[in-house]
Amino acid sequence: MAFRADEAARSGFEEAVSYLTPRDKEIDQAQRAVIKDFLLDIVDEYGPVVDAYPSWHPLVSYHDNRSPATTPGEQCGYQGLDHTRFFVNGFITCPYSDGQEILDSVAALPSHPAALITAERLSVKLYNISATPILVKCHWHKRLQADGMIPLSIAMALILAKEVPCWESAEVAETWESMRPYFLGRPHGARSSLFVSQETGTAIKKVWDAVIHTGMFGQIRV
Repeated sequence: MAFRADEAARSGFEEAVSYLTPRDKEIDQAQRAVIKDFLLDIVDEYGPVVDAYPSWHPLVSYHDNRSPATTPGEQCGYQGLDHTRFFVNGFITCPYSDGQEILDSVAALPSHPAALITAERLSVKLYNISATPILVKCHWHKRLQADGMIPLSIAMALILAKEVPCWESAEVAETWESMRPYFLGRPHGARSSLFVSQETGTAIKKVWDAVIHTGMFGQIRV
């Protein structure tokens, strides 16, 4: 089935609204409408709801390269995340604590060459009225495409920076088919996702195919 970005974005948003809207009786219809409008603003600012990030994305890039991460967690340097939903350039997490552990862990992340990661508490009640929603944001240093997609110049640089050093420990070369979720994020199609366009994904595949055929990672896994 062809990847339909609009359908994936719409489905992801509906699920996020359902998940992040408190079910407490104290939340009336007017407040639910406020929450939906707030999340629409988040999507406008930080991109569509997604299931997972490319492993090169600044929000998850601090991990052991032998065990690539595609969702934020302790392996990426975050502490205290709970009840979390992801967007292309940020994520909302809703711990029952005051969220200070999250704020401190974000502040302690190493600097990233392509982006600045920050976090802040939100005033809107999400997930549960007893939770403290935190928005973690990825501020790219370079401009994204007009449609909000991550351009090839950024994506390819981060992929190569992440993958090329692995040649020292690699035993086999992984094909595009096995690496696609790590390069495109989820949801994704054959060569595109909510992170990168079809044109960018096609270029990434072309470069990756050329890289693995150098033999630098060893024999290609079939």
